[in-house]
Amino acid sequence: MAERLKGKRCFITAAGQGIGRATAEAFLAEGAEVIASDINADLLGTLSGMQTVTLDVTDMGAVQAAAKQAGAVDVLFNCAGFVHHGSVLDASEDEWDFAMNLNVKSLFRTARAFLPAMIDNGGGAIINMASVSGSIKGIVNRNIYGTTKAAVIGFTKSVAADFVGQNVRCNAIAPGTVETPSLGDRINAFDDPVQARKDFIARQPMGRLGNAQEIGALAVYLASDDAAYCTGQTFIIDGGITI
Repeated sequence: MAERLKGKRCFITAAGQGIGRATAEAFLAEGAEVIASDINADLLGTLSGMQTVTLDVTDMGAVQAAAKQAGAVDVLFNCAGFVHHGSVLDASEDEWDFAMNLNVKSLFRTARAFLPAMIDNGGGAIINMASVSGSIKGIVNRNIYGTTKAAVIGFTKSVAADFVGQNVRCNAIAPGTVETPSLGDRINAFDDPVQARKDFIARQPMGRLGNAQEIGALAVYLASDDAAYCTGQTFIIDGGITI
């Protein structure tokens, strides 16, 4: 089988673990030249076969420097994000600002930094990490998170509409609950982690959590020329939670 991303340069944020890491490895397996970034240098040190860049996506100067160093890329996958637990009554202003900065404003920074060279190079694909929590479905105790992910979908559509004429595609992935180190940390923060895990699984009609490799496989499709006619869309991969 031909490598679907052969000859493509791909830049990924939050590539040290979870969905970002699985996607970086999937891109590499499909022949891409991968530039993996993460705020955690130790996690990046466990990756192999790809370039690595320590990057804080909340720092505009650092994002611009990373884009300049990377040069023109064919694919930008924005995976960095944070999940806040609680209703609007459980949310502080600082938590709200942090989540908006990381989950939404980081997309503004990377698009501003990477789009010009992508356009000059003939186009490319941007993939943003959204969620079924937000404009697709209201999820209990996800007020801040759902709001930020609804914004991600709006941002995705805006970029897609603005740059479709320059051969830039922009799509979003909206997962359900996925088994990642981040989810594990959130489960372990509950008073009863065993019950918390059962509750997370129970809201998935398939009766299981997703895995990061399944999300990475969808990202490969959206990054590849197989998805050449897809832009401005949100691709739901959720184990049936939104049926």
